[in-house]
Amino acid sequence: MYAKRGASVTAVDTRLDHLAIAARFATEPDEWAVAPRFNPVDRWYHRLHVADDYEVWLLTWLPGQGTEWHDHGGSAGAFHVFGGTLTEDTVSLTDGHAPRVTARELGEGAGRRFGSHHVHRMTNRGHRPAVSVHVYGPALTTMTKYRVGPESLEVLTVERAGAQW
Repeated sequence: MYAKRGASVTAVDTRLDHLAIAARFATEPDEWAVAPRFNPVDRWYHRLHVADDYEVWLLTWLPGQGTEWHDHGGSAGAFHVFGGTLTEDTVSLTDGHAPRVTARELGEGAGRRFGSHHVHRMTNRGHRPAVSVHVYGPALTTMTKYRVGPESLEVLTVERAGAQW
């Protein structure tokens, strides 16, 4: 369990709300096990915390860095933008219609919850580096990567935790 400067965080406060967990970790960067790092080739990530029913990750994004379309293998979660700005693109499918992509820009202090069947991609489309805190519950075991086609989502790969990231 994560402790905030002498005050214990209880299960009632955080375990049911992934965004509350992400925001709480974001308020205490001095407690992070590592300082954020930036990789010029790809986004950097580090797992900060593991609990029985969730895990917390720290990610950094230089301008132009982002993810592919992906889901979280059945885990729900949330993310909180600690610094900079990130754009989240989400895709929705409706029978008989082409996939619809919606973009949402989230700046410092903003966050978002998502369910266990959420497909998205995230990108730093800004001019400054960005840092974000992500929470997944249960802990990630797989991530599926997709291609958005004219009529549907096409599975490209399924990556396993511990083996491919």
